[in-house]
Amino acid sequence: MSTPRALPRLSTALQSTEVAAVYSLVTIGALFSTHALRQLMGDAGYGAILTGLCVIGAGIMLARRAELRVIHLIPTTLLVLLAWLLITVGWSGSPEATLSGWLQLAAPTFLAVVVAQFRDTLQTVRATGDVLRMLLAVSLGLEILSGILLNLPIRFLGIAGNIAYGGPIQGIFGTRTALGLVTIIALLTFLVEWRTRSVSAGVAIGSVALAATLAVFTASPIVLGMVLISGTATGALAILRRVRPSVRPVLQWVLSAVVVVGLILVYLFRRPLVYWLNAEPDFFTRSRLWNVILDMSALRPVQGWGWADTWPDHLSPYTYIRIVTGRSHASALNAWMDVLIQAGTVGVVLLVVFVGLALARAWTSASERRSTVYVWPALVIIVLLTDSIVTSSLLGGSGWFLLVLCATRASLVRGWRRERPLAPDASISPDAFGPGAPA
Repeated sequence: MSTPRALPRLSTALQSTEVAAVYSLVTIGALFSTHALRQLMGDAGYGAILTGLCVIGAGIMLARRAELRVIHLIPTTLLVLLAWLLITVGWSGSPEATLSGWLQLAAPTFLAVVVAQFRDTLQTVRATGDVLRMLLAVSLGLEILSGILLNLPIRFLGIAGNIAYGGPIQGIFGTRTALGLVTIIALLTFLVEWRTRSVSAGVAIGSVALAATLAVFTASPIVLGMVLISGTATGALAILRRVRPSVRPVLQWVLSAVVVVGLILVYLFRRPLVYWLNAEPDFFTRSRLWNVILDMSALRPVQGWGWADTWPDHLSPYTYIRIVTGRSHASALNAWMDVLIQAGTVGVVLLVVFVGLALARAWTSASERRSTVYVWPALVIIVLLTDSIVTSSLLGGSGWFLLVLCATRASLVRGWRRERPLAPDASISPDAFGPGAPA
């Protein structure tokens, strides 16, 4: 008898902005804490957390369906990419692994769409800032505890306790590269918070100092590369935002040409750059791995070997790659190589279109809109793309979540949907989530 009375109260709670705010905090926290949660709870426990968040997210969307429009929910290019990855189950060596890998991508996709629909860009930046402040503080505290106070590694979290020697440190993120990516995203987030006066100057300065300190202690050449690229992009945006609107299109084309020339020079002088960054061991490991991947991709160049996300054990061609390289790789250490071997050139092209449109929309909004908060999606996408050259973190967890989140927000602000007049009945009806609803 009490159930019918409880449903209206539950619906009212799910419609509240407070629930949406807490939901965004918990979601971002769970995705950035993936490594720590998996080590503490196992894959099943972490999967249960994501499943619970997806169920709650679906409840929020159902309760607030009157505010939504189907055409605004998700970028079309992302839908096509996800559909292709699911189709690869048809020729995968293990359909179960493909379905599992696809769900690992679909879950953060759905969570990002929910957050993007009910939290604006500034609210998202604030939630991300709050989460990263806490996680970086915990990481620094555990590194000090392990490396200075106890002088013992915390093995189950992967903390080696090297902070007393100047690094490298990993924090609760598993590897120094993962921590480095988080620190750069955190720096961008904290600086945007500072510029928009979302937090006090003391909190902003302390947050920037915390992220910068951890970035230095990662002792990772990849972090230096991300700092240089994100710093250059920030400078370019600062110039674009200050020039006259009539001059801006010409300057955009000039910057595009400079980027193309820069990419060509980086490729031509990649070996001197590797030596300068002191990254020879990492480079040679990746170079050998990528050569083997290219050889195996040539056997299935168009469709790939079937999507699997993290490489499964005892499944071709990943077992063969591990034998040839002599290392137990769980990914291609490059997002684009991973998509190539798993989803073929079709998958690579679809990912390029999706990411390219997302970056173009975010960059245009950042250069034209007055508020500093619009800079955040563009710079986050650029950092993720930089990291995708040396890791595959773009294809899952917090990396994929941020990419989809930024792409969805950019399409809501700048996409063709904003230019298309919508009929009054375009809102999602109460029946839209019932039988026959769009997938």
